[in-house]
This record gives sequence, C-alpha cells and structure tokens, in this order.
Amino acid sequence: MQLAAQDVGRLSRLVAGGAGLAVAATGLAGLVSRNSSSPAAALLAAGLALFLLAPAQAGRIRRGIAYALAALAAAVGAVVLVHRPATGVAMLLTGLALAGLDAQLRRRPDDPARYRVADPLLAGASTITLVALVPRMFAPTFPDGGGPDSVMSPVHAGALLTLAVGALLARPEAGPLRTTAAAGPGVKVRRALPVAIAVPVVAALVSALAVRTGISRPAAAISTGAILAALAVLAFVGLLVRSLEGADRQQRELVTMLHERRDFADTLLQSMNEAVMVLDANHRVIDVNRRWRELTGHLDGDGPPGPPALPPPGTGDWVVRRADGTDVPVLATMATIPDATGQPRGYVATYVDITERKRVEDELSSRAEELTLSNERLREANARLEAALTFKNDLTSMLTHDVAQPVSSIASLAELLHADWVDLPDDIRLELVQKIDKNTHRLIKMMNDLQLLFRLDTGTVTARRTPVPLAEVVASVISELNCAGTVEVSVGEDVSALADRQHVWHVVRNLLSNALAYGEAPVRVRCDRTGETVVLMVEDNGPGIPAELVPKLFDRFMRGAGLGLFIVRHLVEANGGSVRYERTEPHGACLVVTLEAAAI
Repeated sequence: MQLAAQDVGRLSRLVAGGAGLAVAATGLAGLVSRNSSSPAAALLAAGLALFLLAPAQAGRIRRGIAYALAALAAAVGAVVLVHRPATGVAMLLTGLALAGLDAQLRRRPDDPARYRVADPLLAGASTITLVALVPRMFAPTFPDGGGPDSVMSPVHAGALLTLAVGALLARPEAGPLRTTAAAGPGVKVRRALPVAIAVPVVAALVSALAVRTGISRPAAAISTGAILAALAVLAFVGLLVRSLEGADRQQRELVTMLHERRDFADTLLQSMNEAVMVLDANHRVIDVNRRWRELTGHLDGDGPPGPPALPPPGTGDWVVRRADGTDVPVLATMATIPDATGQPRGYVATYVDITERKRVEDELSSRAEELTLSNERLREANARLEAALTFKNDLTSMLTHDVAQPVSSIASLAELLHADWVDLPDDIRLELVQKIDKNTHRLIKMMNDLQLLFRLDTGTVTARRTPVPLAEVVASVISELNCAGTVEVSVGEDVSALADRQHVWHVVRNLLSNALAYGEAPVRVRCDRTGETVVLMVEDNGPGIPAELVPKLFDRFMRGAGLGLFIVRHLVEANGGSVRYERTEPHGACLVVTLEAAAI
C-alpha cells in the first residue's frame, strides 16, 4: 500500500506536471482575452511553478525559478484580494503553498514527526474553491437554468482546485496522501479529503436527476440527494479506510515482526562464542559475527580479502589465515542450508579456536618423544649393564679356570723344588724350572690379553695405520714362538698392509698360537694381494672347528679359544678389515684376515 513506490510516484508527478501546464495555459488564455488580467497572471505564474516543481530531481536553478513564480502568484493574489476576496485569498494560499512545498516543521523539538507547511494552505485554498463550485453544481436543479450566485468565477475556482490537487500529487511521498504516515492530522486529512470532494458532487448529480425526472421540488431533491450521497460515500469511505487501516496495521505488524526476528538472529549470531561465517549459494560472504573478526583480525566492516578458503563439508581440523598473515588452528564445521527443494540455499561455516589444544598436544608429543628417548637410553643402559654382567661372569669363569691352572702349576712346582731341592737331580730341577717359566709366560700372556681386552671393551684402542710388510711380521712371530719347523710360510716380500704394526703382530701371533695349540702340523701361512686388499690365511691340518661353535667363534671367552680370536676380530676391525673362518678339505681349519693393501 505504498503510494510512493517508483512506478506510482512517477505517474503522480507526471499528472502534477500536466496539471501545472493546464493551469498555466488557462492563465495565458485569460491574459490573451484581456479578461480578468490579474487572476490570469497569477494562474500563469502558479501553473509554471507547479510544472517546474513536479519532477523528483529538480535542479537548484529550476527550484529557485519555481519558488520565485510561486511568490509572484501569491503577491498577485494579495493584490486581487481587494476586488475579489475569495479569489485573492485562494490565490494567496496556493502561491504560498507552492513556495513552501518542500518546507517541513516539527510541532515540538522532541517530536520525530515532520509536518509540511503547504498542507494547511492547500486545504484552505481547496475549501474556498469547493465553496465557490458547489453552488454552480446545483444550478441545474433550479427551474429555467437559474441558480445561486457564486463567490468566484468557475474558471478560476477550477484552476485553483487543479493547482491544489497537482501540488498534492507532486509530492506523493509526503503530505496527507502518503499511506505510511502515522496517526495524526495528516491521516485525518487523508481520510476526510475524499468525503469532502465526493459528497457535494454526488449530491448535486442526484438532486439534478431528481428534479429533471419530476420527483420532487428542488429543496427536497437537494436534501434527498445529499443524504443518499452522504450515506453511500460514508459507507464506501468507511469500508475503504477500514481495509486500508487493516492492511497498514498488518503490514506494520509484519515489518515489526521481521525486524524483531532479524534483530534476534543478529543478536544470536553476534553473541555466539564460535566464529561464524554465513555464505550464499555461490560461497560469497553474507555476514560474519564478532568472534570471527576477533579470530581473523579483520576490522568491523571489512570482509575476508577475496574469496575465503573454506573447509570441506563436515567437521575437522582446519587452519584460518589471519589478516596479519599468521595461521590459527581451528575445529571447522561446514554446514549446508537447504531450500524447500533440498538444494543448497547457503552455507554456514563455524570455527572453534583450538590453539590451546594444539599446544597441549604438541607438549604431550614432545613429552612422549622425550619418554621414548629416555626409554631407549634406559634400554641401552640395561643392555650395557647386562653386557657388563656377562663380561664379569665370563671373566670370573676364565679366571677360575684358565688363570687358576698356570698359577696352581707354578705353585706346585715351586713347592716341589723348595721341598726336594737337595734330593732332586739337576735334570729334574731344570725340567721343573722350565715348566715354571712356561706357565709364567703363559700367565703373563693371559694378563696382557686381559689388559688388551679391557681396552677393547672400553673403546680406547686406536689404530695408527702405516704400511706393514707382512713377511717381516710373520717371521718375527715364528721366531718368538720357535715354530719354524712346523710352519710353512708363503708370503711375498712386497706384500704390505695399511694397518697398525703392533695390531698386525698380535693378530698373526694369536692365529698361529691357536693353529699350533688346537690344530695339527703342518701349519701354513699364506698372504696374497688381490686388488686393493691383502688376504692373510692361517691353515692347520687338524680336525677343524665343530659346526655348533662356528657362529660364536670370535666371541669373548669362547670355550677352547680363550681370548685370542676375540682380540683378533676387534684388532682387525679397528684397522678397517675383517676376519672369517673357512673349513678346509678333507679336514682342517682356515682363518682368513682381509686388510687394506698399502701402496707399493
């Protein structure tokens, strides 16, 4: 029911402009005929003023000209007031109304409603013109065409009434014609205006019809017609006004309800602790709440820079980029808003800041890694403790077995020499002393091996690698062991290994000692150069090593091998080489040492 809608408003202003041109034409015609020149000039000025004021976007110059013409019309009305009071007053009021057509006043400073100055002026001018026109309307009801006199010329009255109506139509968004006005004087004028216009017109038509048909005398016809017209018009206007008021009230209630729901939804959205982003079906941002702006760092009124990066449908971890370029971990939920057909009407993205949770998870992960590392270190320490315990047990076993035997032998032989020295012949004495010497050297070698074993176990053995002629080392070991008659040597004079000389000496000595002690003659020592490596082999002709002992042959405290092969493995590995066991056919054992060859 909004009369000032775009299409109706344009039509209303168009009618107002046409009314202004019509009145201006009437005034111009009066000036040309030189009849009543003063009222005609006022009509011409007022009509042009209405025509200039009718457009909605009238410029400043155009309005100034229109206001000047309206003031001229009011001045002419004031001049005519002396000779034609009714015409002068109506013209003066109409000119003043056009001059103040856009002026609005407040009844009180605290009253939000505004009232147009032109409304009461146009109402007064319309009343005067109606008073002048009503007697002319009843003229046909009198016999022979005679009728009462009028206070104003019908041409002037009609033109002034047209000006008043045109002024009202020129501003449909203001004044008594607006349907959205609150209750007050404007509404009362709007309700009474149709009745004031329709009652005399209908009454005049009914009375004239009654007289022409001979129903009654003029006075009775006028009364009857007026009563019937008044009743009909009042009923129609009452029904119309009631319908309009009901529609207005319903519209206001709907608008109020819509505003309340919108305010409630906006308050609910802004009061949520979760960051919320509302999007349309094309993923364009419609609205965001306060928490979203706090989370992303965007100021009020600023949306996300470009299309936002949206999380996948459902709920899961996501990262939101802040305005300063940093990332915030969130728990994101992307939900679809369906329409009546089930198609996506929009989307709602909800974000919950999980920075603290991520921090706790990271701390827990760090603590778990530290605990895993501590457990690994503890397992390594336990393994070292177990190895140390095993070493202690093996060392104790070896000391009680291998070391005790030479010590006991030395003690027994020394006691025998001491007790029977006088009675023993010289050859027996020499034999016993030689046995003591042999056991002593055996014990010394065992102690040296234990010392080297401790150094190997603590990792303090380092190799100073230099070119070592293997032929010299083998000859030196054979000379010390005094085993030249049982050892066959096949080592070239130009074969050298890049290793620690003392380490190589210990390796050759232990291998020869084991071959002589556990194998059978002849023992063969061979050495060949193969590319960048030197291969040293010590073979015997004994029964070989049992298959079940081979996997642990180079372990510490290997039964039947002592410490020799364990020391050999560690010394060879310390010099970047390797050692292995091979069985010879048809019987015998072969220990193979591989070292890096020295440059020729």
